[in-house]
Formats: sequence, C-alpha cells, structure tokens
Amino acid sequence: MPESTSLRTAALVLFCRRPLIGSGKQRLTRDLGEENSLAVARALLECALEDAAAWPGRLVVSPARGEDAAWAEELLARRKWVLPQPEGDLGYRINAVDALVRRRGCRRVLFIGSDAPSMQLGDLEAAAATLEHADIVLIPAADGGVTLMGSRARWPPLAGLPWSEPALGGALERCCQAKGLTVVRLSASFDIDEVSDFRLAFEALARDTRPARRRLNELLMALTRPQAVGPTAGEA
Repeated sequence: MPESTSLRTAALVLFCRRPLIGSGKQRLTRDLGEENSLAVARALLECALEDAAAWPGRLVVSPARGEDAAWAEELLARRKWVLPQPEGDLGYRINAVDALVRRRGCRRVLFIGSDAPSMQLGDLEAAAATLEHADIVLIPAADGGVTLMGSRARWPPLAGLPWSEPALGGALERCCQAKGLTVVRLSASFDIDEVSDFRLAFEALARDTRPARRRLNELLMALTRPQAVGPTAGEA
C-alpha cells in the first residue's frame, strides 16, 4: 500500500536525553541504583530509536542539551535533522523546537519521548493520519500524561503546564481547546518512570519480537530479581 500524504509530510520529533549517570530517571535511580537506572534509560532509548528508524517521514532528533548535538548525530544512520532543545521547562522547549521544524516546511509534527516502549509504528501512522481532520492528536499515558502529542498548527504556549504530573493530559487538552483547536485522543498507552511501571511493560512486551523491545524486556525481568537491585543513592 503506498504511503499516504500524511506520512510523507509529517515530521516525527524524538525528544531525548543522553543516558548518563545522574541525568534523568531519578525515580528509577531511587529504587534501582544509578547503574541499573542508566541501563534502563539506554534500553528505552534503543526502543525509541527503533521507532525512529522505521518512521517513513521526516525525522528530527532533539537532544535535551546543546552539547549533545554531536552525540545525537551519531544515533541513527538515516537522514535526520538534529535540533537541540533550548533551556526552559518542557512546554517552552516543545514550542521552540516545534517552531524550528515548521520553519523548515513541516506542517504536521509529532512529538514522542524515549520512555514509551509499547509504541508501534502503527500508532505513529494513526496519529499522523488523525491530523488530516483534527488540529491536535494525543496518546494518553496510564499515569495521566501523554506518550505522543501531535499538531497540524503551531502549539499554543505550553510553558507552565504541569509537566511530569498526572494532571498533564487534561491540562494540555484544555489548553488547546481554549484556543479553539480540535483535540482527538487515541488509545491510551504508558511510559516508564518508576519500577511500578514494569508490570505494564511486561504485559506489553511479552509477545513483542522487535529486537530492542526484547532486550528491554529481558533487562526489566532481570532487575525484578532482588539480587539485581543495587544500593539507592545515598546508601552506597
């Protein structure tokens, strides 16, 4: 089946953080220790890169720090734009990168992070297709956030929304609707922020044959064994 116009003209933006000790996934670090938390962050990023490699449209990799631009350039062999995020809260950074992508001619822009391993190429394709008839598309997360957010027009100002909190999904939807934008929610998913999220991952990944997902599932299963969990920060 030929790719639809929505796929060819949509850009996928991967917001990611370079996996480093002490950078990101602090709730996992609390329970697993720094080394194990870093291993999970790396495995999750591999899953997101698996999605990015399969995406048929324009790809943008947006590292959290400008100094990681060279690292981001090496993440995938395929053609991509590397657009580092500026300083500021997540909403401000999304607005800034979204504006840069649109200046390069992209009309439909999807944003994903690197911690939603149940994401499928079909989810991305469905989100892009939704933007043919809706202004905004969201994939809700089980914890109240979102695992994907896409728009066919510039986002309204997003700074100050309750990012990383359970109220985010509702607040984001209301923010868009207040500007007269139509919002469509697709089937809910989940992301991994703490050890309690591993249960959802086991259910989602049990029959997933994609290589990065298999490696992540094996890692998470190994980390549920008591002997695998190292000292938490401050206990070493």
